[in-house]
Amino acid sequence: MEYETKIEMKIKKILFSILTALVLMISIFLYMNKDKFVYVGSVDIIEVDCSKKRQILSEVLESDQRIRKSNELIKYAKEDHRNQELVISIIEKCGMPTLKEVSQKQMDAIWLGLQHSTEEIRKKYFPQIEKAVKNGDLSKQQYALMKDRMLMDEGKPQIYGSQIENGKLYKLENPETVNERRKEMGLEPIEDYLKYFNIQFNPN
Repeated sequence: MEYETKIEMKIKKILFSILTALVLMISIFLYMNKDKFVYVGSVDIIEVDCSKKRQILSEVLESDQRIRKSNELIKYAKEDHRNQELVISIIEKCGMPTLKEVSQKQMDAIWLGLQHSTEEIRKKYFPQIEKAVKNGDLSKQQYALMKDRMLMDEGKPQIYGSQIENGKLYKLENPETVNERRKEMGLEPIEDYLKYFNIQFNPN
């Protein structure tokens, strides 16, 4: 009996060790992929009052910036998800806003809602972002950031050097000429930009 008890204890210890290791691995996986788990379900088109789009977009902007400043995306996942639904619903039901209808900050809310949404949504609405940039409703900087983000989504090198991954500059196309491309988009030199992330630029 004593022998059987010792075997049972050993089995329990082994199972506990396996379970602990599994929990640790899952925790590490979730942490490393935390940006992929901030969305709550699919982003759907919901009912919006087009006559109140200015007010809605102002609230989306305030909410989006508050969430990012808190650095607790998981905590505010539902609110973030709601903001994305409001933005795409305004585009779908009211049309893409312009500066003739809304303020610059409210246009920025459109861009933020799409930039912080899913890969599929960014891809779907990017042509409207491009058109808004050409019309002067959104900036070239906003175009550059979303373009880089989409390239990163696809596993391709970015063009303007705006995207950081795991504390490092995400792979960059033709790094030796990146500042020429950044200047065209009204972006500061990449060396200055990377200082915010304590990253030293190495074009080689």
